[in-house]
Amino acid sequence: MKNLTLLCLAFASLAAADRKPNFVYVFSDDQRWDALSVVQQEQGEKGRFPWLKTPHLDRLAREGLRFRNAFVVNSLCAPSRASLVTGQYGHVNGVTNNHTPHPEGNLSLAALLRPAGYVSGYFGKWHHGNQSGKRPGFDTSASFVGQGAYFDCPIEVDGVATPSAGFVDDVTTEYAANFIKANKDKPFLMILGLKTCHAPFTPPPRNEKDYEGALARTTPNYGIPAIYAKTGPNGPKGKATDAKEVRTNLGMFRGINSVDDNVGKLLKVLEDLKLSEDTVFVFSSDNGYYLGEHNLGDKRTAYEEALRIPMLVRYPRAVKAGRTDDRMVLNIDPAATFLDLAGQPVPAAMHGRSWKPILEEKSVDWRESFFYCYFYEKRFGSPFTTAVRTADAKLIKYPGHEEWTEVFDLKTDPYELKNLAADPAYADLRKQLEAEYDRQAKAIDFKIPDFADKPGTEGEEGAKKKAGKKKKAK
Repeated sequence: MKNLTLLCLAFASLAAADRKPNFVYVFSDDQRWDALSVVQQEQGEKGRFPWLKTPHLDRLAREGLRFRNAFVVNSLCAPSRASLVTGQYGHVNGVTNNHTPHPEGNLSLAALLRPAGYVSGYFGKWHHGNQSGKRPGFDTSASFVGQGAYFDCPIEVDGVATPSAGFVDDVTTEYAANFIKANKDKPFLMILGLKTCHAPFTPPPRNEKDYEGALARTTPNYGIPAIYAKTGPNGPKGKATDAKEVRTNLGMFRGINSVDDNVGKLLKVLEDLKLSEDTVFVFSSDNGYYLGEHNLGDKRTAYEEALRIPMLVRYPRAVKAGRTDDRMVLNIDPAATFLDLAGQPVPAAMHGRSWKPILEEKSVDWRESFFYCYFYEKRFGSPFTTAVRTADAKLIKYPGHEEWTEVFDLKTDPYELKNLAADPAYADLRKQLEAEYDRQAKAIDFKIPDFADKPGTEGEEGAKKKAGKKKKAK
């Protein structure tokens, strides 16, 4: 009897080892890396938002792995979504801005998982211009066009417009939950893009009074103008402040509470279906967000507040709970990671790397730097920005504006206040960063693609419009 029991346990162990994991990837919009209460607690007196509470997201961190240095390769909505599903930079996958549709023939994580028996679904915000229809590569989708609306937003179910009632993220989370329930007996990939916490920062009624009267702590770089900025939320020139606390965008944080609610709903669905153990649950964001640092709002450029994102991974079967890791991971990595965990080959065309050895705590030669690029966009004021970031330093370039070049020693200057680009004492550091910039650009065959917006084009369009108005006036 004892031998039979041992044999059964052995078979069960083999079956568990062969079982393909499910993949759940949930990401919010514009949520900074530090907009988690677990990070605020870790930062202590340096935390800007000590009143923030995200219990379900903290639970993911507590029961899994929190990457403390997670970054995007382009701090913008549509390019981040394209990088997530292709594992590639925008100059290769064809998406460098928010108004370009996602190309149908792109490399697709969802399609690459299909031969292994996976069913895939995409839910919520897609935001590739006004692209309509079932989301490319996925078996099913329930998504909305463009930015959608926070309430009563029409949802395209496999491309068919369907009315909805209520808060949009609650609606798309329900679609995502139903997808999980319908596919509980097969391996699945479920990606949920939440609209929150994007402008106009409208939370659901249940959260509209959260954090009433709360103030944010200031930082050394608060109100100090960016090298390229002509204006900002703290006035045209910006200014340092002696105030220890300042008003902040409470609508954003109220929205994050709704994000936390919906993550909690999905965790409960997985528990109820007994799928938690075998599901890789990742929570992240599409980019960071400035809240007065460098006298900036929004994102796009290459300072830390825009580059860094939350990245939580829970996989009870294989990832030890309560871990943190300081290696640099990128939003191009999940595609390669999911394929690797599913036993599928990772295409050489993917720029991202699999986290599997990190999750399994195996020794691995990991990246020590990465290349960043935000392409110029029509109708937006942020300049074309490229950068290389290492573990403790950064070089930022603004093509066409050599005089704006920035070099920061992040170890001694984490708030990026002292530009060392022209400092003779740091000439060696700049030289090393320039060489690393070239190496990383070559590694991804970086180029400015023809489909990227060009500053001159917008000027020509503006001139044509003005000329047309003059003709009408005559």
